[in-house]
Amino acid sequence: MREIIATDTAPAAIGTYSQAVKCGQTVYLSGQIPLDPATGQIVEGAIEVHIRRVFDNLRALCVAAGGDLAHIAKLNVFLTDLGHFGEVNRIMAEYFQAPYPARAALGVAALPRAAQVEMDAIVVLD
Repeated sequence: MREIIATDTAPAAIGTYSQAVKCGQTVYLSGQIPLDPATGQIVEGAIEVHIRRVFDNLRALCVAAGGDLAHIAKLNVFLTDLGHFGEVNRIMAEYFQAPYPARAALGVAALPRAAQVEMDAIVVLD
């Protein structure tokens, strides 16, 4: 049985998808780009601001599903410039504590709305 997770504390879906889908104790978070949930626009500022906004959006979805970032089992990071990988690591250390989730980081040619970073995740609730 699938349960759709929706919250106004994370950006609304901008396509034919749900913000998150819960199947049993597993929650699949849709890709998050650095959209401000209040305006639906990409946040302004340096890449650090964008990365933080993405983590904040992921956290909002985790909370809406009944968990938090510590429940993320798998994190996927998509960057249009892999030169920003160090910033992702540095900022991720502020949002997560060991044991860290499994993770993949991929360089991509482009992301929706010309975003520089996107992340999706799989959450496993207790």
